[in-house]
Amino acid sequence: MGVEIARLGIKDENLIPVLHRLRGATFFTLDEDFYDYTLCHHSYCLVRLDILPKLSAFYIRRFLKHPAFDTETGRIGKVVQVRISGLEYLEVGMRRPKSLPWPKQ
Repeated sequence: MGVEIARLGIKDENLIPVLHRLRGATFFTLDEDFYDYTLCHHSYCLVRLDILPKLSAFYIRRFLKHPAFDTETGRIGKVVQVRISGLEYLEVGMRRPKSLPWPKQ
């Protein structure tokens, strides 16, 4: 998280209130604690990258180009888990995860 948004070293539990204020933010993390239904909110999208850190940039771009998530409207209210094999996501009002494959490249 950039220092223009929150202070350096912000703790996980303090991050969610910051996201509530940002409206429309998409936050990417490698932290597995963020793939949790209780974190679904209409103000933001959380994306948990379940991949090797060195592959993060590739999968962030791939996620943002995915037809289901390529607009802010498609992302907001969801907590997504990105894997090499595909995507799994939770969303506001739906407690069961949904899975999506990666589109053919």
